[in-house]
Amino acid sequence: MPIELSFATPVALPAQSSVIHLYKSPSLADAFAIRLPSGASRDPDLLARFIFAHQPAWIGKLTNLRDLIVARFGLKTARHLATLAHDAQAGRLGIFKVYRTSETEVVVGEDDTHLDFRLSILCSGGPEADGGRELTLSTVVHCHNLLGRVYIFFIAPFHRMVVKASLRRAARIGWPVTASLQ
Repeated sequence: MPIELSFATPVALPAQSSVIHLYKSPSLADAFAIRLPSGASRDPDLLARFIFAHQPAWIGKLTNLRDLIVARFGLKTARHLATLAHDAQAGRLGIFKVYRTSETEVVVGEDDTHLDFRLSILCSGGPEADGGRELTLSTVVHCHNLLGRVYIFFIAPFHRMVVKASLRRAARIGWPVTASLQ
């Protein structure tokens, strides 16, 4: 099924993603893809930074609400993770720790007492000429305990809204172009 240019479409976890077999039995596994226009960068690090830097304002408000709730349970907050991101040695992309990078994929995430998660930002597809290049954001989560399972039950619908809205906004703004076109 072809992916629409400006719509984030639910897809199966890509076989070429390094997160597909990360957890034996993930508590959550989803992926959303969007077609990249001709001339857009295929650098997954650049694309991920672009997406995180241009998220809709409501996502920040939702994150602040999440922080207020989860701090009471001793879980990591986005505010805490942002302080780690200021450390140049931290190896982070936005607030998330970088676990793996390649020419086609960046994997970020966090480990906490209630769950571990990874987010793959994968640029894949054929040559630009055939319009088959896609950007896929895949998320896998492994819950450690009841708190993690309850958390993911309530967060999963918001997570999906955030991923789709972030991809749509990046497409509306206009993807960064390849270095040779800049």
